[in-house]
Amino acid sequence: MSIKTKPLRLVTSQPPDPSLPLFVFLPGMDGSAELLRPQLVGLKTVFDIRCLSIPADDVTGWDGLIQQIVHLIEREKRRSPSRPLYLCGESFGGCLALQLAAHFPHLCDRLILINPASSASRQPWIAWGASVSQRLPSSLYRLSSLGLLPLLIAPQRVSIPSQRNLLAAMQSVSPPSAAWRLSLLSQFDLETLPLERIEQPVLVLASSADRLLPSVEEAGRLARYLPNSQTVFLPGSGHAFLLETENRFSLILKSQNFYAVRNDFQLSSPNLSPRSRATA
Repeated sequence: MSIKTKPLRLVTSQPPDPSLPLFVFLPGMDGSAELLRPQLVGLKTVFDIRCLSIPADDVTGWDGLIQQIVHLIEREKRRSPSRPLYLCGESFGGCLALQLAAHFPHLCDRLILINPASSASRQPWIAWGASVSQRLPSSLYRLSSLGLLPLLIAPQRVSIPSQRNLLAAMQSVSPPSAAWRLSLLSQFDLETLPLERIEQPVLVLASSADRLLPSVEEAGRLARYLPNSQTVFLPGSGHAFLLETENRFSLILKSQNFYAVRNDFQLSSPNLSPRSRATA
């Protein structure tokens, strides 16, 4: 399915800094950078950040989304060809990131997956949710979004303003678009991707208290397909880990040697032994 809508964009909240590695964030189903916002303070000192913005009414298929994102990233890379590119996908964006890295293996230097929704096709509620969402009137759709909130977050770890911002981002997506994105997830098939082409280091973050998807189990499955990967388990964290005030994404990247050195762009060797690590 592909209907003419507004194009995807890469947006930033800070002046571009070509002396820093480029960090491209692919968001979840809300299609916004809202989940990354609490982590920007720590990240922006070491990365030149771009966040993918997906229009609220977008109903583009996987192929169309991938083509647009490749074009956007290649345009950014032409502005500073020598710097490393970190591709980070969260939930729905994790599926996008896996497809990009598998089909365009030279597009990024490091791949980060945060509770990727690559297991969604094995969850019966996904197809059911797609069917129901497209039939709901706007008022009921907004109410259903509120009901999803406890599945997405560990409430005691996420501030009330962040909870409100997440809910607003979810409710901004039109019911047809939400249903379409769920249907895309229900069709996503990890095994059909040429994952053997992903040779760059991969970091997988998996929340142990994820109530939406079996993220810990999925991290183990991904490790079997991605030999150059490492896993960080997040005890007590919910699906929307990035909203949690006590967790600092930048510190996790640093602890795993997933940073590039400023200016000379020397990439450090990630901690690949042992494969799985836990963080408090």
